[in-house]
Order: sequence, then C-alpha cells, then structure tokens
Amino acid sequence: MTPNPWRPPVLSRRFVPVWQRNFLVWRKLALPSVLGNLADPVIYLFGLGFGIGMLVPEVGGVPYISFLAAGMVCYSTMNSATFEVLYSSFSRMHVQRTWDAILNAPVSLDDVVFAELVWAASKALLSGAAILLVVSLFGLVDTRYVLWLLPLIFLVGLSFAALGLIMTALAPSYDFFMYYFTLFVTPMMLVSGVFFPVDQLPAALRTATSLLPLSHAIELARPLLLGRLPEAVGLHLAVLAGYGVVAFWVALALTRKRLLK
Repeated sequence: MTPNPWRPPVLSRRFVPVWQRNFLVWRKLALPSVLGNLADPVIYLFGLGFGIGMLVPEVGGVPYISFLAAGMVCYSTMNSATFEVLYSSFSRMHVQRTWDAILNAPVSLDDVVFAELVWAASKALLSGAAILLVVSLFGLVDTRYVLWLLPLIFLVGLSFAALGLIMTALAPSYDFFMYYFTLFVTPMMLVSGVFFPVDQLPAALRTATSLLPLSHAIELARPLLLGRLPEAVGLHLAVLAGYGVVAFWVALALTRKRLLK
C-alpha cells in the first residue's frame, strides 16, 4: 500500500548534513553570489530612492529613500529565497539528480526537502542582512531596532522558500517558473508596499493585498527600520509562519507524489 503523501512531515536532525552539503557547494561561489543578490535591490534603492525622491521628498513623514529601504530589504529576502528553491533546488532534484543520490543514504525525503527550505532561508538571511548593512552604513534608517530585522528576515525567507518549493515540485522544466514570477511574485511586489504606501490602493485591492505575505513582512520591517515598534506584531508573524508551515506541507506532499511513486 502506497503511503499517503499528505501525511504530516517527519523530520530529524539528518537534514543538517544536507544543509551543510549545499553550503559547501555554495561557498565556492560565495562572492559572486552575494554580489549578484545585492546588485538588483541596491540599484532599485538608489535609482528610485534618489530619482523619485527628488519628485516625492517625503512619504509618511520620512524621506522617500528611507521609506523604500524596508521594501528593498524584504524584496531582496524574497528574491533570494525564491530563486534558490526554484532554480537551484530544481536542478538538484530534477536535472543533477542530487536528491536521488542523497536518498541512498539513511536520509528521508522529508529531511531533504526541509534542508532545502532552511538552506534557502539561510541564503535569504545573508542577502537581506547585506542590504540592511548597506542602508545602515548610508544612514538611511534608524538603527535602534535594526537587529530585530534579522530573525524577521529569516522567517520571511522560510515563508517564500516554502511557497517556491510548491512550484519546484510541480515544475516540468525551468520555463515553468516564469509563470510564478509573472503571475505572483511581480504583482505582489508592486502592490505590497515596497514602492508606495498600501493605503494609496483602492479598498478592494487593499483587502487582497492584506492576504499577501510580503505585505505582512513590510508591515513589520518598515517601522523597525524607522525606529518605531510595529503594530499587530502577533498577527503579522502568524501570517508569515502560517504561510511557511502550510506551504511546506503542501510542497512536501507534492514532492512525495512526484518522487516516491
């Protein structure tokens, strides 16, 4: 009898060597990887921050570039986690068959998928922290609560990595990922408060935006970067954690159905 693929995850510490394996491979290309993850959000930050900042001096009582900084930290975190689980994890699963080789050791598929999740969140933490360092060095943010951003960045990375793993489990090829970016990631980036306040949107769209994980990430990150404590912290954290837990469970079930036939 085939086990139910939707059974709860069964995890162990054996995911750690799989995480270490991914880290050791990445370490060979660490510098270009970090620079690549920095380039896009830094260009957005300074290009739009100074460009639009000349036209819109302040947003919500702060300089536009300071308003934009929180969006870029969350955007960088989302992008790093998403790209890792889509392209790198898909390569290890489908193209290079690395997962097949690992599964010959006493490691379960649950541990392998969980290792991919944690590894993607770890890379996202590095990317988000790098942007955080840049905006702090340039004096664009209030550094009073800046260290609270680090656990938030990791949680955001987990949430988006889990969502991306669903696409990885479904994808027949790399081209499939363009649908995810075009239909979900890019629209979410545009309406979640990265570039302008969400309260500028029509009421119906604001309601839809409140369901998106990136909105909740920014609602936590922006006040912390501006030297204020965020409101409704429990709600925002619960939404991000909920996305991570549910999406991981779905991704794991779909991966079981794909690989354990």
